Formats: sequence, structure tokens, C-alpha cells
Amino acid sequence: MFDSPLSASAYEVLGVAPDAADDDLRKAYRLRLRQTHPDTGGDAAAFVQVQRAWELVATPEARAAYDRGHGFGGTGYAPAGAAGGAEGAGGGGADGGWRPRTRSADTRPRARSFGQPGGWRRERYLTLMREWAGRGTELADPYDPALVRTAPRELRRLLADALAEETTARIVGDLGMGYTVWHDVAADPRDADLKLDHIVLGPSGLYALRSEDFGGPVRVRRGDLIGDGVTGAPVAEVVAAARAVARAARVKFSGAIVVLPDDDVVTAIDEIGRVRGLAVAIVARSALSTVLRRGLTGARDIGGNELFDIRTRLQQVVRFV
Repeated sequence: MFDSPLSASAYEVLGVAPDAADDDLRKAYRLRLRQTHPDTGGDAAAFVQVQRAWELVATPEARAAYDRGHGFGGTGYAPAGAAGGAEGAGGGGADGGWRPRTRSADTRPRARSFGQPGGWRRERYLTLMREWAGRGTELADPYDPALVRTAPRELRRLLADALAEETTARIVGDLGMGYTVWHDVAADPRDADLKLDHIVLGPSGLYALRSEDFGGPVRVRRGDLIGDGVTGAPVAEVVAAARAVARAARVKFSGAIVVLPDDDVVTAIDEIGRVRGLAVAIVARSALSTVLRRGLTGARDIGGNELFDIRTRLQQVVRFV
């Protein structure tokens, strides 16, 4: 993935300097292909990253375009305005930039939505960004890519997570009026760090979602995610948060889903089994709508009065971070 505040540039993925000669660039690409190829013991997700990086700089024309728009290793980012976020807005977001997006003029029926996706992390990012820049320093644009790239990883991670949540919010908002969504839900008032990024209720079930962007390829091992950028135990944490909300609302979740950028996973839908009794799947963003419409394996459909009852129970206990 090359449009993340955490991602490496195409040159970094290929292991060369930005001013490397074309022949050296091509040699580096072939070397990285051999190093990451799954048939020779490499990582499949990293192999995909290498191919994607090469696509961006393979020809003089492509490389020139990449260098013009991505001189510091990211993609180009256009201003996008202020965020929406009230009920029915379907969430804010950023289409490829790092700024919250204005509310869409799309008039199609959307999921009923509550909360501000990514809002807590954006506020935290802006506060810490100003502290990092130093007292008295005016930040004309705290989302300027050149500035963001120089910030500590902890700050870039906050922004990446906010973007991930906003992207998921747009996807689930498009599911339609048969779905209800809660964003940035506090799972346990005694633990400020335990939250659910999204709760999605629809005919296919009740799902706890965690939106992540680790800035690079990830894979599953022993029931959780591992990778260079992975911190903590994302699967265990979303399951713990889901169980806390389930106890408070007296509801039963159908499953937990960790949503990741398409480029960072090998399999679009990976149902990894049950964790503490809850079905769990690792899902690429592009496949999320499919999963939420059909449900996870073994999840039963919800309809009629039961759907209304679950929504009412959640509305009574949901608190936002």
C-alpha cells in the first residue's frame, strides 16, 4: 500500500535510492522478486508489494510521474474539506488524501449511522502534531504529506488509523438502509483504550469491526496478525471489545472482522476460525461489503423483531469515545 502515512515508498520497497539508475532499479526489482517469492520461502504479501512498487516506477514515464507526485515517497494528496459525521452521514473520510472529506451529495439510501469514525484519532493526531512541532510554531497544514512523513511513527499511526476507520465507514454506509452502524464505540468505561471502531447490524448478523493500516503486509499466525508494523494483538483486542459490549447490551455478536488495505493481505477473505468463541475473519477493504451482506460462515440471519430488539439494546448502552 503506497497511500498510507505509514507506507514505504516504491524505492524503499525495492531497496534502492530515489536517484538510482534505471538499470540498477531493474536489478533491484529482480532481486526483490527472488527474495520475496513464496516458492523460494518468501512472503506472499511482500511479493505483491514488490510488484506494485515496480508498476509505479517501471518505465521512465511512470517513474517521472511518480517522482513528480511522490517526491517524498507517498502519493499525491488533494485538499478535501471538513468532515461530516452525524447520524445518517455515513461517516467522513478521505479518498486518497489525509484530510476529512466533505459529506457526499449521493442521495441513495444509506445505512443509519451514529458516531464520528476516526474522530477521536484525528483530534489526538492534531493535538500531538502541534506539540511535536513546538510551541509557537504555526502549522499551516497539519496534513501536508511532506510534514507528515517527517513526524514520529506514533503520530503517523494515529492518522493512518483515522483514515482506515473513515474508509470503512464509507463502505458500510453504502450497505443501505437495512443496516445500522455505530462508530468509535467505547467498549469499557474503565478502559479508555478498549474500543470498537465499528459495530454493524444488518440482516446477515451483528459484527464488531476493527479498521487497521499497519503500513505494510501482514499475515496470520496462531490466531492473530503479525507483520513489521503490527503492534499489540489486533484480533484478541477486537474480540475482547466485542465481548465487553455484548455483556453490557445483552446481545450476541455473530463475528469479529479486522479490515485491512487490499495491498497488505494475500487473501481477500480469510476466516481464521473462532477466538474465545467468536468467529473471526481478516478481510480486505474491497471485500468487506460482500462479507457483511452474506455474513461469516455459520452466522445466522437476523430479521424482524429480533433486529429491532438488538438495535434498541445497543442504542441504550453505546457510548462513544
